[in-house]
Amino acid sequence: MPSRARTRNGAGARRAAVGLLAATIAISTASLPAQAAPASKDPASAAQHSLRAPVTDENFYFVMADRFSNGSTANDQGGLGSDPMVSGFDPTKKGFYNGGDLAGLRNKIDYIQGLGTTSIWLTPSFKNKPVQPEDKSAGYHGYWVTDFTQIDPHLGTNAELKALIDEAHARGMKVYFDIITNHTADVIGYGDNNERKGYVFKDKVPYKTADGQAFDDRDYAGTDAFPKLDAGTSFPYKPVLEPGEEDLKVPAWLNDPTLYHNRGDTTFTGEDSFYGDFFGLDDLFTEHPTVVNGMKDIYKNWIRDSGVDGFRIDTMKHVNDEFWQDFGPDVLNYAKEQGKDEFFMFGEVFDTSKSFTSQFTTRNRMQAVLDFPFQDAARNFASKGQDAGTLQQFFAGDDWYTDADSNAYQLPTFLGNHDMGRIGSFIAADNPGATDSEKVARDRLAHELMYFSRGNPVVYYGDEQGFTGPGGDQDARQTLFASQVPEYLDDDLLGTDATHATDNFSTAHPLYTGIRELAALTKEHPALRNGAQQGRYASDGPGIYAFSRTDAKDQREYVVALNNSEQPQTAQVPTYIAKRNYTRIYGDAAAKAKTSDAGTLTVTVPPLSAVVYQSSGRIPHSKSAPAVALQQPAPAAGDNGRIQVTADVGGTSFYEVTFEAKQAGGNWTPIGTDDAAPYQVFHDVAALDAGTSVEYRATVLDNGGHTATSQARSAGVPAPVLTLQQPAEGSNVQGAVELSATADPEKSSNVVSFQRSVSGGEWTPVGTDSSSPVYSATDDISALADGTTVQYRALMSGPGFSVVSGTRTVTVGEAPQPDSVAVAGSLNKAMGCAADWDPTCAQAQLVLDPADRIWRLQADLPAGTYEYKAALNGNWDTNYGADGQPAGQNIILNHPGGPVTFRYDNSTHLLSATYAAQQPGAVAAAGSMDSELGCAADWDPACDQAQLTLDPASLIWKLTYPDLPAGSYEFKAALDRSWNVSYGAGGASPGANIALKHDGGPVTFRYDHFTHVITAG
Repeated sequence: MPSRARTRNGAGARRAAVGLLAATIAISTASLPAQAAPASKDPASAAQHSLRAPVTDENFYFVMADRFSNGSTANDQGGLGSDPMVSGFDPTKKGFYNGGDLAGLRNKIDYIQGLGTTSIWLTPSFKNKPVQPEDKSAGYHGYWVTDFTQIDPHLGTNAELKALIDEAHARGMKVYFDIITNHTADVIGYGDNNERKGYVFKDKVPYKTADGQAFDDRDYAGTDAFPKLDAGTSFPYKPVLEPGEEDLKVPAWLNDPTLYHNRGDTTFTGEDSFYGDFFGLDDLFTEHPTVVNGMKDIYKNWIRDSGVDGFRIDTMKHVNDEFWQDFGPDVLNYAKEQGKDEFFMFGEVFDTSKSFTSQFTTRNRMQAVLDFPFQDAARNFASKGQDAGTLQQFFAGDDWYTDADSNAYQLPTFLGNHDMGRIGSFIAADNPGATDSEKVARDRLAHELMYFSRGNPVVYYGDEQGFTGPGGDQDARQTLFASQVPEYLDDDLLGTDATHATDNFSTAHPLYTGIRELAALTKEHPALRNGAQQGRYASDGPGIYAFSRTDAKDQREYVVALNNSEQPQTAQVPTYIAKRNYTRIYGDAAAKAKTSDAGTLTVTVPPLSAVVYQSSGRIPHSKSAPAVALQQPAPAAGDNGRIQVTADVGGTSFYEVTFEAKQAGGNWTPIGTDDAAPYQVFHDVAALDAGTSVEYRATVLDNGGHTATSQARSAGVPAPVLTLQQPAEGSNVQGAVELSATADPEKSSNVVSFQRSVSGGEWTPVGTDSSSPVYSATDDISALADGTTVQYRALMSGPGFSVVSGTRTVTVGEAPQPDSVAVAGSLNKAMGCAADWDPTCAQAQLVLDPADRIWRLQADLPAGTYEYKAALNGNWDTNYGADGQPAGQNIILNHPGGPVTFRYDNSTHLLSATYAAQQPGAVAAAGSMDSELGCAADWDPACDQAQLTLDPASLIWKLTYPDLPAGSYEFKAALDRSWNVSYGAGGASPGANIALKHDGGPVTFRYDHFTHVITAG
């Protein structure tokens, strides 16, 4: 049956708030285990303050130079002439240079500083390949670098960059570069036709030395040694350079094709996410010491010559760990040698799981990462109005980042960016039909959360002017100066009647003034920037989320309360101080409030807004240290390479807990200090052998300077966890089965074996793979009869462990379709059914399309929020919910009103809702057969004869040609009559060409924008 939403009455909500307080603040002495200890007699125990790195209080302004201000029209064409396909300059197209430059940034630096900005972060500004013909787009964004030593001529000169940095420094501001370490512009092609190709996996075609010996590059990563390679024989594809581009890249070492992975385009998953080319961009062999040292030299020179204050590092998660473990510490040490004591680097790790993103600041020794998990949580809270408790849970996970030299306080936080889209876009999409004032209020609430919570807030240029846009990438890169791009002129900006047809540098815009106010307030009250953050209260549902910020030295408490509901909300918020006056310093609420005998502060917060109160005095000093005891350390859920170490502290005041670890015969070593309950760290033990014993202890420091140390507790390093990634459980398979597995933690020494069991029989070997980080094999099942069940598992052994994965069961043969599929839910009455949640209703039945084996139904529904599932065979015996889970959670649909198409894929059990409004304006089958279709040339995305037609009910694009001559062809899907967006094999963008061997006669091209897959048959 469908999942029903839980409801609680007021008493339940009060119980939830009290439970939250007990869990995060007032861990009573009675709850401490028997081994709770007073002050340790061990003189080596050391209490420390929670770390505050040099950069925990910056206000970043993230700006794309080409889209900010045009200070000099003389460099618009980059000295390359007037042809846009040569110079890359075309101010009427969003995918080309529009004219902004460094001179424009310097001319408008008052505007940037007036926002409260302390650091300017520039998108990559080095010399780019101006146009990549395959993409029919220009390098205005900076990610197609050919010369890492020179500023792009479209943006200015090295001298102009130095002048900008000097001007910023004179004003007390910093400048950060966005840098790239893992790829260059697309210069290398593959094969005789110098083309982009699909990815070839290492277990299929391993790397070979120049002498022809197969090897795994991971065995050499992080060392000074690497086998000699030969461009003609060492790679799955032979790298080819266009005539005239053999020496295009600077420095010169970048022109050696053996210093690239040369394995084809990535699909951004598994092994190829480390080794594949990003949309054809040449992917550097970052495991090779020549690349590691070369990249370090490039960026050390920029530090020395320009005085830059830090780096944001692109695509960090797509580079091997050993690269960062060398690059980060070495570059940071060099910067400090140059007098840059506050030099700061943070990486892009596009993921919302803290257990994963934090690995780059702990295991990989980098200072910080962009806080993508925060962006997701902030959108959910401020824009989508989700439960306040989810925000409480989000911040409770900050301890994943805590180690001896970093923590969550130094993470740059943000609300949107040049890739994913703007916060204004998200708010407009999440709140269809909302008034402009509501959208502005939600936008401001998101910024209030970002400025008042831990981390360094990042404002994406244009957000302060209410910029929106229909999506990410080019749709989120509007100019602040007057635009000539038709797509941008259609945008509806928040908080203003202005459009992109005029300059948008208004310092009176409500979002500009709001952000300026937030920056000024946090400057006046620095505890709001880098004080300890303690979760305090979360409503049960949309409503108030509250937390404290407290400076460890000043000991004055600030209470921040944010309300994401559309009604005023009141809450009793726990604090550190009983019977004390608190004064409002921000927001629309009572000017003063007083805590109760129990230390709770009653606050009322208006809809979609925030209030901040400051205590009139400091937190009273503790008279003695509280008792402290460790819980049993255990492997961390979410990262098997770390051990979760948690301390229970018997008190309710302000405490800081330092955790230490040691191995047999070693010394106690600090592994992190936590300043907010629950007190915990996630100790990285991935480098240790399984079974190694590690001893832990915790020392609490109270605000009176007293300390107490727990008794020590030991834990063994867990054995690695081996997980089968393929095949999918319950799937149907034919011909050959692709098997893959991953190990947690991953080590280059891992060797994984695969086994199968046919119809419950004995386990027999399938294959073995040592090519990390994804282990794979292929099983030939062509001799097995349809209907046969086959189980698979993976095995691995090593020092101190022998592990077996879970099993995956598949069935040989084509997947049988159900007799019927219904979209059953709270929308059934709106469809014309007699009742909601009716799997038998005729109007709710989907229809199977035999061409692609997808079930579809178009329905015209009123605007509203609905819940639904896929119910098979006219009953609830078999049903699938969110993420295709059997009997899973209800799927939520926020529907703007009008037609919607539901699609169900029985191979994945995913039921989804799609809209015609999400479809592109045009789709072409662009390829080597276009001339046969009647086009003037092949590979022409604008040719009328190659255009597919959208079926409004199924939302499938189709083109049938009655008599295509026999032959071998290649093609892709090209959207909107250009190559700006295209999809190739497997729906990858731009992806490899799709091969079509045709016997002659009719052919139908089909494109599904949901999967981006185009087929011919």
